[in-house]
Amino acid sequence: MRAAAYHDRGDIRVEDVAEGSVGPEQVRIEVDSCGICGSDLHEYAAGPIFVPEGDPHPVSGETAPIRMGHEYSGTVTEVGSAVTDLESGDAVAVNPILYCGECRQCRRGDYHICDSIGFLGLSGGDGGFAESAVIDAEHAVPLGDEVPIEHGALVEPLAVGLHAVRRSGLQAGDAVAVFGSGPIGLAVIQCARAAGAGTIYVSEPRDARRDRAADCGADELVDPSSTDAVESITSATGGGVDVAFEVAGVEASFNAAIESTAPGGRTTIVSIWEEEVSTHPNALVLGERTVTGTLAYLGGPRADEEYGMVIEMLADGRLDPEPFITGRIGLEEIVDEGFERLLDPESDHVKILVKPN
Repeated sequence: MRAAAYHDRGDIRVEDVAEGSVGPEQVRIEVDSCGICGSDLHEYAAGPIFVPEGDPHPVSGETAPIRMGHEYSGTVTEVGSAVTDLESGDAVAVNPILYCGECRQCRRGDYHICDSIGFLGLSGGDGGFAESAVIDAEHAVPLGDEVPIEHGALVEPLAVGLHAVRRSGLQAGDAVAVFGSGPIGLAVIQCARAAGAGTIYVSEPRDARRDRAADCGADELVDPSSTDAVESITSATGGGVDVAFEVAGVEASFNAAIESTAPGGRTTIVSIWEEEVSTHPNALVLGERTVTGTLAYLGGPRADEEYGMVIEMLADGRLDPEPFITGRIGLEEIVDEGFERLLDPESDHVKILVKPN
């Protein structure tokens, strides 16, 4: 079969690879759609980060080249002999978290912050930029009958947004600021709206992405390239928002997110960073502000918890994946029409889905 493999920074190749056999606790999935994630772009442009280089990943046992793609959905076509809760023909979304099962976090059920955290399609295992994938059955979360299989590829980024909102402590009616409206920023906006947020302010320099933020439920839009976002938001709110989310991954947005909150406010950092940032601690100390990190979503034996919430909200319309999808391409086009398009600073793309079959 054909699959896209990460070899090194700037080097992703679509290759012929062998299909794996299905073990007793595994399933084979025919991939319908796989989204190109911001994490994939970081690996391509500045990695390896999550991709293991040199020493094998402690859970997967693999090192580059790695079959990429961790935002994917598909149809179960083969089921291992010990699998009882899935059957051939089931539409599923893949929760890609890899974990050791032995560290302190795993023992308390926080598999997504395992000491050896990894992801299918980044750290080893079968990624979704391929015609098919063999994965442990616990990674496959049923989509049910109400969610189109293509939309299953958006469950992963939406679950990132959901987990971030839950981590933030957002309460119904809270004023919210979101810095960055790429795919994860849009997911945060939709999940904050579903959680009962009051006014949602979005700071985003790209016109097309501000438009999509409005489609996803943002109330007030700020272009930080022409307007002081902090001044605009604090003025409009009479002193700052209750909750801010940093989803752009640059120093300016990191500091602006913190400074946009009222005293006692909370900032949740969602971005994965390529470089260190500089900040003044007094912005936190003098206003008793709080900064919280968030990573991914619940996984492992809890793979269906937040994924299940997202699937339920997709089914009843509280979440809408359509504003995310700006392109669909074949597997052979993944570099030129996928990664390079998304890295182009002039591009209006948000989420490009790879359709391997």
